[in-house]
Amino acid sequence: MAAKEVIAWQLDQAMKDRNISKTKLAELMHTSRTQVRRMLDPKDGNVTIETLQRAAGVVGRKVRLELV
Repeated sequence: MAAKEVIAWQLDQAMKDRNISKTKLAELMHTSRTQVRRMLDPKDGNVTIETLQRAAGVVGRKVRLELV
């Protein structure tokens, strides 16, 4: 599983844990619900790390990438 897919799944879980809808996340990120839907789609590869980091911050999480 690719890193983006894992992060998208974790974001979705964090949203559920905090009762944050896609619409609310879009509002908090100052973007559209469509953009949030694309970001959470594990098949959409056009999402930047910066966008994922912004979304993670909104749900109280951080994105950490490591090369080991």
